[in-house]
Amino acid sequence: MLRSPITRWLVGIAAFIVILGVLRFKPWHYGSIGEMFRGHSSSTLQELNVGYLPVTCHLTCPVTDFATRTSTSYRFNSQRFTDFPTVVESIKGGRLDATFMIAPLAMKLREQGVPVKIVYLGHRDGSTVIVRKDLPAQSLADLRGKTFAIPSKYSNQYLVIRKLMDDQGVKPDEIRFVELPPPDMPGALAAKAIDAYFVGEPHAAKAELDGSGRVLYHAKDIWPHFISCVLVVTEKLIRERPDVVRDLVRGIAESGEWAEGHRLEAAKVVAPYFRQDEKVIRYVLTQPPNRVSYRMLTPTDEDLQRINDMAVKAGILERPIAMKDLIDRQFIPLDIKPANIDAGP
Repeated sequence: MLRSPITRWLVGIAAFIVILGVLRFKPWHYGSIGEMFRGHSSSTLQELNVGYLPVTCHLTCPVTDFATRTSTSYRFNSQRFTDFPTVVESIKGGRLDATFMIAPLAMKLREQGVPVKIVYLGHRDGSTVIVRKDLPAQSLADLRGKTFAIPSKYSNQYLVIRKLMDDQGVKPDEIRFVELPPPDMPGALAAKAIDAYFVGEPHAAKAELDGSGRVLYHAKDIWPHFISCVLVVTEKLIRERPDVVRDLVRGIAESGEWAEGHRLEAAKVVAPYFRQDEKVIRYVLTQPPNRVSYRMLTPTDEDLQRINDMAVKAGILERPIAMKDLIDRQFIPLDIKPANIDAGP
């Protein structure tokens, strides 16, 4: 019998410490005591947050999130952003190790010494130049003196417009460029705060469907097989969790192949993630079907070198980036099959 108050107090403290230890290590989650002291369980999911914006060049991110909700081996949590500067700060601050972003921005990060690699592409085509419906413009040259919104000066959209300006004899100071988060562009056009914009879908189709804008150019008409965004991961993630990177790239690739053959279902899956009306996304994926493509997404030296050269010419990059330092293709599966996804009725 514990008669001494001090003894009872010491025993109580020891019991409290034991209870805290049990709660901390959660032995019921482990298959054995040895597994508990190794600090992991064979049944524990491998998890990773992956950044994306609500644009169709990032569509495979939420689709992969949806596909892995029932997985027993890995789980990719899509983390929604509305602008690229916040994505960059999250990467630089170590809060994000994988994300979709515009290709020239990934190159800029690499130029600045941020250790990231491009491991896959987002999609092909899928961006559109929209002008106010009441403007008579039939070409970019007709937008002299107008305000034109772009997602970022580090975007491929900006590079393509700069090239089109050269082709049509428009001087750099004859169009006023402003940077806007993609979700804000349709509203700005409807309010006549801007006159035109170039962005990844569905933020172009939204203006088209609500009657405030009309298509001036599809990206594929200016630059066939246009690349907007890429999947970027940190070298730290590659070094420390290569199996997770491999599962991520495979998941993104298979989600893209599934979306190609299940466009209506894909619209249904991503609408809640994008916080967009499903009919807008459905319109983008089907009108016409080649408005956006989720195939041919292995990053090639030729594709990215072209973007790199244009970025240097435009003054976005100070110097060329070596493709061997920028691209890592080791995680891309040789055989890409459609993901096994049940989107429901």
